[in-house]
Amino acid sequence: MALQTKLAASSIYNRVLRQLPGELSMAFAYGSGVFEQKGQEDRSKNMLDFIVAVDNPLAWHKENIKQNSKHYSFLKFMGPRFTAHFQEQYGAGVYFNTLVPFENRLIKYGVISTYRLITDLLDWDTLYVSGRLHKPVLMIQEPETYELTAAIQTNLNSAVHTALLILPDVFTEEQLFHTISNLSYSGDFRMIIGEDKKKVENIVKPNMERFRQMYESILDSQEHLHWNKSQGNFEQYLSRVSQFHHLNLLPKTLLMRLVSHHNRDGRNRDTEEVIRSLAYGGNCSENVSSGVSSIVQKSSILQSSKTILTAGLLKSVRYGFSKLMKMYKSTQNT
Repeated sequence: MALQTKLAASSIYNRVLRQLPGELSMAFAYGSGVFEQKGQEDRSKNMLDFIVAVDNPLAWHKENIKQNSKHYSFLKFMGPRFTAHFQEQYGAGVYFNTLVPFENRLIKYGVISTYRLITDLLDWDTLYVSGRLHKPVLMIQEPETYELTAAIQTNLNSAVHTALLILPDVFTEEQLFHTISNLSYSGDFRMIIGEDKKKVENIVKPNMERFRQMYESILDSQEHLHWNKSQGNFEQYLSRVSQFHHLNLLPKTLLMRLVSHHNRDGRNRDTEEVIRSLAYGGNCSENVSSGVSSIVQKSSILQSSKTILTAGLLKSVRYGFSKLMKMYKSTQNT
């Protein structure tokens, strides 16, 4: 399960949620405003990032536009029905309100339907919110249903199977968690310009213990993997059998990308044929990495374009400038 921490009812995270309509199926906070990141001296200056899942986006936005009209861009004038439709049908299915003043902080919150969240967790159709849940998050409101809880666990299992297909036979704990964390950033155009080039390293290094807590039970149950916990390294038994095992457990969208890539010569191989071909010596690591990147690239471009409208032009410029400054400072500290 994604890392959870007991929160006092009076915490700023709960105070933020109390300002939003209460019909939530899950809510969590994430990012550099919540967890320590390498190179970040004062977290209190960072924006607090939230994701909230709702069963009925139309009803939720209708109420939130009444309560918190100033959080929205000009799109609020199109009405809650348009807002909910825009959320669901474009990009990664998330509607962000950003640079929202709250007490002495700035917050950003994304709204996603419970259905779209579960789909992304199980299938990796965008790897947008599911990718955030590969890393430690602060669960503010725990999942309401078993279906959502199970989907979160499946998402973590999928991350491990994917990372093991990418990694060599011997690797460290840090390399594993770096590979898992990087899944949702590989292919993201913002990593070229707009994001700190050391973003993944900065997330992983200060949070190794949190990653261990998240993934320990999954890693302990892997039959083709040996974990030397005292030395902090792994050895996996790379064979056709182990690769076939991991490939069979990949999310649907990633498998579809692998099949599509294999059939670009015009042939019509089915999923089983492609899995067998990759397991029996078809550059498995490179193909899996490429498949993940193709998912992330598409969703990152579409969601970023969408955010320009949901945030509005001025906020988009401010937000983009702050990202560029972070990237610049990182290059100066290299």
